[in-house]
Amino acid sequence: MADEVIVRGGTVVTTAGRRIADISVVDGRIAAVEDHLPLSADAREIDATGLLVLPGVIDVHTHTRIASEAEPDRFFQDSMAAAFGGTTTFLSFNNPGTGIDPSRSLLSDVKQWQLRTSYDSAIDYAVSAVITNHQQDPVGELSALIDAGVPTFKAFMVYDFGVDDQVLTDAMVAAARHGGMLEVHCEDRVALETNTERLLEDGEVAPRYHAESRPPSVEAAGTRRAIAMARSTGAPMYVVHLSCDLALAEVRAARAEGLPIFAETCPHYLALDESRYNLPDEEAAKYVISPPLRSSSNRDALWTGLADASLALVATDHVPDRVAVEKQSWHESFDKISNGGPGIETLLAIVYSEGVARGRITLERMVDLLSTTPARLFGLNSKGSIEVGKDADLVLFDPTERRTLHATELHHTSDYTPYEGMELAGFVRSVLVRGEFVIRDTHFVGQRGYGKFQERQLIW
Repeated sequence: MADEVIVRGGTVVTTAGRRIADISVVDGRIAAVEDHLPLSADAREIDATGLLVLPGVIDVHTHTRIASEAEPDRFFQDSMAAAFGGTTTFLSFNNPGTGIDPSRSLLSDVKQWQLRTSYDSAIDYAVSAVITNHQQDPVGELSALIDAGVPTFKAFMVYDFGVDDQVLTDAMVAAARHGGMLEVHCEDRVALETNTERLLEDGEVAPRYHAESRPPSVEAAGTRRAIAMARSTGAPMYVVHLSCDLALAEVRAARAEGLPIFAETCPHYLALDESRYNLPDEEAAKYVISPPLRSSSNRDALWTGLADASLALVATDHVPDRVAVEKQSWHESFDKISNGGPGIETLLAIVYSEGVARGRITLERMVDLLSTTPARLFGLNSKGSIEVGKDADLVLFDPTERRTLHATELHHTSDYTPYEGMELAGFVRSVLVRGEFVIRDTHFVGQRGYGKFQERQLIW
């Protein structure tokens, strides 16, 4: 007899609306969403009265660290942290962009990543491959990568491992031909390197000058050029971590042309601003991310872009760096500071509190941004919505709860949160992945290795 769970009496939220309903879960999948479902003798019941029932959040942009001999629990711990925040599936990259063995191929990098993360995650997970100039023939391997269930891959326009325009264009052509999608870190290399060199020569080395080296014009120029390549190839393209109104204008114009251009933004751009760089140097180093935090007017523009669908979704760009370890290079100069900040546990909290609770977006739009569209764009075809046949990835969320966010109460492998002291609306009570509790009444009850690797296929 099939194992049945009834999630009863919650307000079920989809992109189309919300209603109080019961959800039947059979063998890990949603079997029915109806009013007043009967409870069979063998069924388990979960009381969701007074709670929102949301589809599990899908975070498509993380840089989770794989286990090492010195730190064997990093991947597992960040997957557990994601679950505490209502994320039921996350995508990571096969490397953070440094320390790559140039003799290795892209395919071997991905296979090694899969081997080293196998049986390590508390929730479902997948990988997007990173294309670098250190690999032998990454573009030539993309078709095999896509056939293996990894249809998304990322390339950088900057950094010493970034690729040139020819590789970007060739990767877009391969994507269009074989059913994949290229993700691009869009910044103009020449402008960035010129700005950095000038600042360093002038002795402007403090963390706050990181933002000055990467003004909105640098991001917009990179975005414009990447879109031009996509236009010439007819390929889909995904802009990662868009942070400013100038870059948003480029995406909006491309979409008005009907081009398959998609873009994400991140919670830190939606909740914080460039004033953080005025903090003392060690504090300012926490906010060295790329692109950097922008002005409040840019933040407002991003919320408008989310509301009008110019921006497709929100993802964290989670980097679990630590002030006490990776970011200690702030003592040298801003260009040496490890880029990135933690966010895997706070995605839903920030978007709900700063977006829905403040009236910037609707609850239904939030579900689209955090669950339905990420599943659709990234080929997670059994996930992303509360409908019959989908995986029963569910979040029981209390919209009446209020709390103050502190790093000491989080579970990720970083030693800080960029949102320290922020007052938040709403709180995750319980989380189910494929019908099984991972978080129950705010406690972790899952298992290391329960998460399944997700082979993906883009069908949009």
